Amino acid sequence: MEFSIEQLRELVTILNQTDITELTLESGDLRLSIRKSENRVVSSVMPSAPLPISPIPTTAIDSAPQNIATQNPVAYTPTIADALPAKKLVDIISPMVGTFYRSPSPDDAPFIEIGDTVKKGGTVCIIEAMKLMNEIESEATGKIVEILVENTQPVEYGQVLMRIEVI
Repeated sequence: MEFSIEQLRELVTILNQTDITELTLESGDLRLSIRKSENRVVSSVMPSAPLPISPIPTTAIDSAPQNIATQNPVAYTPTIADALPAKKLVDIISPMVGTFYRSPSPDDAPFIEIGDTVKKGGTVCIIEAMKLMNEIESEATGKIVEILVENTQPVEYGQVLMRIEVI
């Protein structure tokens, strides 16, 4: 199995755009594991079996970037997913630290639900910060595909609140 840094970055990007939370690839002596936590993707590359330790000759060290490779490279095989158009997802990100609210008041219905269509500039939630209620607007027109925060949960600056599939 052979991966360049660009291929690994592309794999992480694709993983972030899906509901898949963990991916493990094994081939020969290499095992690649990528796991998505709430706000980031964590990956690790490790041998399937212990590798013998041997000194690396100094003549083999080169300043140019190298591919991650093993003794048995595997050719890329296209899948059905490659032929499908990629969905463009837009993250709605918290612009501040505060408390997340899905509705204008406890007795009112939520601004949005999963599957609802929103217009750019439409209110999707409220974040309370220092007793001020800040309406958060949609950054794109599309369908709500994911709400990542529970009502009344504290949120951080830069935290992804929800995802919109652009239409």
